[in-house]
Amino acid sequence: MRLVLDTNILIASLIKDSVTREILTHPEIEYLVPEFALQEIEANKDEIIQKSRLSKERFQLLLAELKNNILIVPETDIGHRKEAELIISAIDPEDSIFIALALSIRNDGIWSEDKHFEKQNIIKVWKTKDLVKHLGITHRPSTYSNQQ
Repeated sequence: MRLVLDTNILIASLIKDSVTREILTHPEIEYLVPEFALQEIEANKDEIIQKSRLSKERFQLLLAELKNNILIVPETDIGHRKEAELIISAIDPEDSIFIALALSIRNDGIWSEDKHFEKQNIIKVWKTKDLVKHLGITHRPSTYSNQQ
């Protein structure tokens, strides 16, 4: 299974040890993210570290582990920009890059908790609860506890 990953899902998995983090490391799923998503995480790294209560070292280790299942797609490899804008610009123009990525590379949908993705009907939207059910998982705490 391949899913386009909304940046907020990745950030949430860095902040809290939850089922989201477990799903992100699941071997049956490969995730696609536009390269700017990692730039956004880097730009907000201090805030994420503060909220997560992880040390900088543990944060870097966790991010590296999560990136093992993530294919980082360069902006130049993402087409369908105009089509994506037509689909979601009236809803949330900042998210058109995720729709464009979903239209550009073979995938099974977008994983997001943002309700505005549900207002379009071109790309399948997966919620965390859908993935939990699909994968048949229950949450187990990871080795990255939120302790410094």
